[in-house]
Order: sequence, then C-alpha cells, then structure tokens
Amino acid sequence: MTEKIANGQTFLGIELGSTRIKAVLTDDNYVPVASGAADWENRFENGFWTYSLEDIHSGLKSCFASLAADVKEKYGVPLTAVKAMGISAMMHGYMAFDKDGKLLVPFRTWRCTTTEQAASELTELLGFNIPQRWSISHLYQAILNKESHVPQIAYISTLAGYVHFLLTGKRVVGVGEASGIFPVSGKDYDRNMLEKTVELFRKHGFERPLREVLPAVSDAGESGSFLTESGSAFLDVSGNLKAGIPLCPPEGDAGTGMTATNSVRPGTGNVSAGTSVFAMPVLEKPLNGVYPEIDVVTTPDGAPAAMVHCNNCCSEIDVWVKMFGEFAELSGKPVDKSALYEMLYTNAMKASPNCGGITAYNFLSGEPVTGVTEGRPMYFRTPDSEPTLGNFFRAQLYSTVAALKTGMDILFEKENISLKNLTAHGGLFKVKNAAQQVLADALGTDVSVMETAGEGGAWGIALLAAYMTDGGGLSLADWLDTKVFAESKKVTLSPDPSGAKGFAEFMKRYKTALPAEKILKGAEKDA
Repeated sequence: MTEKIANGQTFLGIELGSTRIKAVLTDDNYVPVASGAADWENRFENGFWTYSLEDIHSGLKSCFASLAADVKEKYGVPLTAVKAMGISAMMHGYMAFDKDGKLLVPFRTWRCTTTEQAASELTELLGFNIPQRWSISHLYQAILNKESHVPQIAYISTLAGYVHFLLTGKRVVGVGEASGIFPVSGKDYDRNMLEKTVELFRKHGFERPLREVLPAVSDAGESGSFLTESGSAFLDVSGNLKAGIPLCPPEGDAGTGMTATNSVRPGTGNVSAGTSVFAMPVLEKPLNGVYPEIDVVTTPDGAPAAMVHCNNCCSEIDVWVKMFGEFAELSGKPVDKSALYEMLYTNAMKASPNCGGITAYNFLSGEPVTGVTEGRPMYFRTPDSEPTLGNFFRAQLYSTVAALKTGMDILFEKENISLKNLTAHGGLFKVKNAAQQVLADALGTDVSVMETAGEGGAWGIALLAAYMTDGGGLSLADWLDTKVFAESKKVTLSPDPSGAKGFAEFMKRYKTALPAEKILKGAEKDA
C-alpha cells in the first residue's frame, strides 16, 4: 500500500456535506484505505441558509490536511499524487459570480425556501417540476426580486462546481449535478426548456444567454479537467500535492450516493439520510404526471431518477441526543456520544410500534414536501399516551422519514412504482437495525445497508474518479457491478407487520395535525 500511494496509484474523493467535509482515499481495488474530515455548519443569515467562502476554503484545506495526516500515520509517506480525484457537494443552491470571478452574494444553499414564486412559475411554464432549491429557481427569484447583483451576473454555479473550478479552472459539472440546476434531456440541458426560460427571463430584463450563465455539462467517465498549480497550492498548504492530477466531472451528493450504493441501474434505488433525507428510485419509464413533491433528476451517467427530497432528517433528533448527553454529564455519569446514540435508538426500537400516541415533527427548516414554509420543531401527545423515553425517541425516529413517506406514496399510488429493495446510507443508519427497520416499515420494502455505507458520498466520487480512468469501455452500472460491488456484503431487513401498522398509525396523527405546524409562524408573530 505504501508503494501504491507513493506511485500515485490511488483515487481521491472529497465531498462537502451539510455538517462535514470528508475525504476518502481508495486503493486500486477501490477499497478505502485512508480518510480525513473537517466539521462545519451552515448559518441562517439575512433570511438565507449559507456557508461563507472562508468556511468553504478553510474547511477544504483542513479536510485535506486531515487526510494527508492519516496517510502519513498509516503508511509513512506523504500524499503527493493520485491517479484521479473528484469533488462532490450538496446539490442545488446558488453561487453567482461576476466577470472577474467575485462572489456577488453569499452562497444560498439547498436548505433555503425563499423561491416559491420562481419555482411555481417555472414549473407551470415548463410542465416539469422545478423545486425551490434548484439553482434556476434561485436565479429567477433574484431576477423577480430585482436584486441589485443580478445585472452583474456572469455565471452561476453549485458548490461542487465552484470547488472544481477552484482546483481546475474549468466551469463544468457532471450531468447528475446539472439535473439539479436545470432540467436535462439526455446528457445536456433540455434545449426546448432552455429556450422557454431564456424568453421568460428576457421579459424581466435579464438578457444574458443562459448557456453562458450555467456551467457546461459532462457525462460520467469524461475527462478534460486537471489539477492546476494554483489548485494544488490551494488544497494542500504543505506543498506536497503535485499538479496535473485528472479530475472527473463534479457531482452532487445524490449522484455520489447512487454510486456508493450501486444504485445507478434502472429499477434500483437508494435512500440517503443525514441533515436532509432523499430517496432516489432510478426510473424504468418516464413519470406520467408532474408533482411538486417529486424531482426528476439523473444518475451520473444520465439515467432519469425520481427524487423525493426532504429538507429535514437528523438535525432535530441530534438535538435531543445532545440534550440527554447533557443530562448524563449532570448526573455525574457521562456517556460517549456514539454509545448514547446506540442506547437511545436501540431502546426506541423496543418501544410501542405506534410510539404510544406520541407524534413529532423535525422541521428545523421549511419542508416543501409537506407544504411547510418555515421550520418549527414540534411534539405532541394524546392525553392517554404513554410518554416513555422509548416511545418519545421512536417518534423522533419516525419523524426523520415521515415527510419522505409522504412523497414516496405518490410514486407508489399514482405512478405504480414498485420497489423490491432500497439501499440506505448516511448517518441515520449508523446504529444497526434501528432506522433501517423504521424505513423498511414505513415504505413497505426491503432495505439494505452495505458494509461500506459509512464511507458515503466521498467514496462515491472517488469511485467516479476511478471510473474515468479505469472504466474500460463498460457502462457505469456494469463497471460498478463487476469491478466494485461483485463481492460486497450487506445486511437486509424486511418490513415488520407490527412496525408497519404502528408507523401507519403515527402517519395518520402526523398528517391530521400538520395544519398546527403550519400556523406556528403566525402564532409567533401575533405574540
């Protein structure tokens, strides 16, 4: 392994997630051999969820330094070169730049729910669901609001596209990432929809051609970007990393999640659960309808996928776990964080399947799938409920996938999509047989978790980098099947009848009380 690292026979992936930037180094068999990470957190400033440029820059450098230190400690050599690398990040959002490359307004993330008018008008115009978090929605809303920066816009990008540009000087994104910027057809932006949107923008005084504003699109496996001298100096402050390394097209966390779970072939699907949660069934045929709850995006090689994306997942339950950790500290018997999650989640799965009459909402931010414009975490119970610790935490676990269930039911009931199995990954599934069983019960399908699930999207983009150099003419799906996952191990759980019944009872209460969630913002103003 030391020799392979010294000779640059490894692959590097870096993903900027919601709460952590992670780097994974794999060997030439595509097995992770080293990793690094840097924690960060978004902030709500001036009405937008954001990360500053300093957050982005310092986080990337810190993450790479952490990886390099891990390599040095394990193998005794500096990390000077890799065979290929790739960048991934949270999809969607809005980064607008002028002709000199200056960021015009702070980065607006996928979590912002400020583009309802733009998303609605674009959806009606195009006959295609355009969610609020998509980059084109952010751009059009800025145009509608006549924001002062709009006349200066030379181009816009996503976070993955921006970091790729920092490292290579190329304004390009992978087709999966592009499909969360603007609708794609095949391996490029949809031409007819692009023309309609250009005409609409002109009516509002925005004359710049969208082809120049949006990043170029590349398919999985395409090359053409290389780490520049300035890019290597930016990423590795030690100066060890050499320029010239090829980079694959940057992808969003949806595409890397599909890759890391071997879910790019039509008929497969995955669920990614962290700060947000989304399900990605890869479609065998186009959807018949247009639904505001369902995005149509693509795999990294352009196959259409239906995305049910929910803004809220683990953040609220993390707050409760932290609170109980604080109680443990006060009691004089502190509990390790990982052990605390294990204890609380495992106990929850021993509780009543219907949570004993307890209902919880995990909305820290708006949740378009359920029609909630601003987040207000909420919990209630019926007078005859059983307020045990297990029931409370089971309700919190249910709340992490309740909005997802709302969107997935559209695919099941209106589009007759059937799923035999979903592959799950992300922080929610670290405790074995807890959230995985909840998801199986909620969706009525088998749910598998792979041994490599903890590596996540950073490993996924490392695999896409490897595919670019080692694909050998195979399709991405065939390459993953035969070269990466041929002997992979996974644990599969099937729906439990009592759990499914209990979740259905929880969902009935959840849907009935949603109007109360929606009026909390108004109640605050009245107070």
